[in-house]
Amino acid sequence: MTEERRYMLLTGASRGIGHATVKLFQSKGWRILTVSRQAFSEECAWPSARESHIQADLADLSQIDRLAATVRERLPNGRLHALVNNAGISPKGPEKSRLGVMGTDADVWTQVLNVNVVSTALIARALMPELEAAKGSIVMSLRLPERACTPSPVSPMRHPRRPSAR
Repeated sequence: MTEERRYMLLTGASRGIGHATVKLFQSKGWRILTVSRQAFSEECAWPSARESHIQADLADLSQIDRLAATVRERLPNGRLHALVNNAGISPKGPEKSRLGVMGTDADVWTQVLNVNVVSTALIARALMPELEAAKGSIVMSLRLPERACTPSPVSPMRHPRRPSAR
């Protein structure tokens, strides 16, 4: 009896960790369905890359249902063995400065939260039956700031000192 081919959905597959993940798991025999907000790129030169690519902008939550339906169409046995949420954005300000609470409008924060948080939950929820059928796993790829000592995005918002409780 031959082992069933495993399927993975990988968001944020257009470069970096996403590219490396595709190459590693393909070398182990997995079929990878990739998601990127960009159209297919010829730089993605792994086997079946073009037919495995799904273009979706995860900042636009209305695209999640279509994404899930497309994934279901491409799963031959209705089983998804892994969902790897690797997509993430970190918009920058002038001169690649970090954006803070005080200088960033709500539209940017909404875009960041939709891509980095909300879409991951909605994709997992939409594909849970396929993940459960395969006894699959969900992996979240989290990023650390460029430098460990970089202030957090909320650091530009300064609060006056509160009196101590002495």
